[in-house]
Amino acid sequence: MFQQKHQLSIQTNPLSIQDSSALMQVDQNDTSIVAVDGMQNGGASQSDPIVYYSKRLQDELHALGQKIKQHEDNLKLLNTQRNKLDDSILDLQVTLGKYHSSSVSKIENDRANLQSEEETTEQILLHEKSAAGVLCQLKTRHGAQVSHLTLTKDVLGIVASLGKVGDENLSRLFSEYLGVDTMLAVVCKTDEGVKALETYDNEGCITKSSGLHGLGASIGRAIDGRFLVICLENLRPFAGDFVADDPQRKLDLLKPRLANGETPPGFLGFAVNMMNIDSTNLFHATASGYGLRETLFYNIFSRLQVYRTRAEMLLALPLITDGAVSLDGGMIRSTGVFSLGSRQDVDVRFPKSSGMSDIADKSAETEKQIQEIRWQKEKFQDDIKREITLLNKAKGTFATKKAEFLKFLAQSSSYASQNQMQSGQDRSTPR
Repeated sequence: MFQQKHQLSIQTNPLSIQDSSALMQVDQNDTSIVAVDGMQNGGASQSDPIVYYSKRLQDELHALGQKIKQHEDNLKLLNTQRNKLDDSILDLQVTLGKYHSSSVSKIENDRANLQSEEETTEQILLHEKSAAGVLCQLKTRHGAQVSHLTLTKDVLGIVASLGKVGDENLSRLFSEYLGVDTMLAVVCKTDEGVKALETYDNEGCITKSSGLHGLGASIGRAIDGRFLVICLENLRPFAGDFVADDPQRKLDLLKPRLANGETPPGFLGFAVNMMNIDSTNLFHATASGYGLRETLFYNIFSRLQVYRTRAEMLLALPLITDGAVSLDGGMIRSTGVFSLGSRQDVDVRFPKSSGMSDIADKSAETEKQIQEIRWQKEKFQDDIKREITLLNKAKGTFATKKAEFLKFLAQSSSYASQNQMQSGQDRSTPR
């Protein structure tokens, strides 16, 4: 048995452990937790291993408590700032509503949006000898009946017509990045739809009298050259989650982060999340229930990042994995592949979203302000998630250390009792 020169008195009752805010209140100056009697001046020797270990545990608990409080304060501040952004968005939306009611009626807004879609269709029709041009001509002539034809019933549309963007500049940027071939790609739901578009003879040559080739020839638009067809059911969909409570079902992509945890200056978001998709294609573009965002647009854009300026984009170069574009025309195709020189407008562009084309300049500016605030809110949301993770980790460590401390106190108290009993027996034994 360990022989100790001095009697040990462990007093556990004065210890107060409070969990009301996940913070254990431990007074580091409280000498009643562990005390050693019988020493000179009645004080505890810091060289005693039990006293030293007790003090160390108290210090660690205090430090963890401070860390938990810091994370709680950070969360409180972040939530306050996020709520302020929500209030700003609400105020701007009220202002935007006033602009709309005073300048453009709802009917006029709808008409403006239709004109924008018609402009995209006209751009596609200019490619007379393309598969996209043939399909658009067929739709223009026969409307909804096209979806009942055996040849085209599985065709969802043309890439350029399946999404909209917030403003003209983004439309030009995304269209240039994808290129005209991708913008004119035909989108089918299944393999069967792809097979119906083109047939071959026994020697493997294209049968010009059937499929889309035969249809083009019948309306005086014989298809010339190759054309892209995208089969949705063969695409690997985005495997992650969607942004919570987002009506457009934006993908919950991990944003680029600097070493300090901040997003790079000028980072505005991902191209795939800047596409606006109609409600039908948003949820059920495929038989498996996948929408266009997580299939088509995720595959053609991947994690393409959007920055405010070329200079900011280049500063974030180490964080760019799948390309990037900037609002002033900068473009990175992929890691190590840059597009330099002057911008080249693609003659087929995405239509603009409702409310951004023909409304007043003030209204358009307010829309941009709302979008920028929403981007800031997304950043705060990411910071909040990260802070919650750190808080939970700190609480877990605190709980473990707290259990260790309580176990130590119990063992120390038991040892002290045994030591006192032994000392009493020694005194009662006649010498």
